[in-house]
Amino acid sequence: QVQLVESGGGLVQAGGSLRLSCATSGFTFSRYTMGWFRQAPGKEREFVAGISWNAITAYYVDSVKGRFTISRDNAKNTVYLQMNSLKPEDTAVYYCNADRNPYGLPQGLMRRGITLDSWGQGTQVTVSS
Repeated sequence: QVQLVESGGGLVQAGGSLRLSCATSGFTFSRYTMGWFRQAPGKEREFVAGISWNAITAYYVDSVKGRFTISRDNAKNTVYLQMNSLKPEDTAVYYCNADRNPYGLPQGLMRRGITLDSWGQGTQVTVSS
């Protein structure tokens, strides 16, 4: 079955950096666009960044553009999120997931219901001011 295991979160001061990882199994990773999502307390889960199956195209929401970089290693079935210049408003639990359809566009992950049904436990990112 599909497994998504996020790691790399932690407590960091504003302006600091973290690198998140998401190890996956149970599906053919190299065929699927991957994305990072986050959920802050009291808010809905939101899309943050996506990367195409072949790592050629990436898409970011405006609030993280220029600060976050998504990447992937198809040999390791792993997707990453490098987060720089962190702000207190980046505080959230971060999750990864895949487009349920192969070879999708990264921005397609903003559509409701587009991801796989399975979610991992997430990784907590806390940014202090």
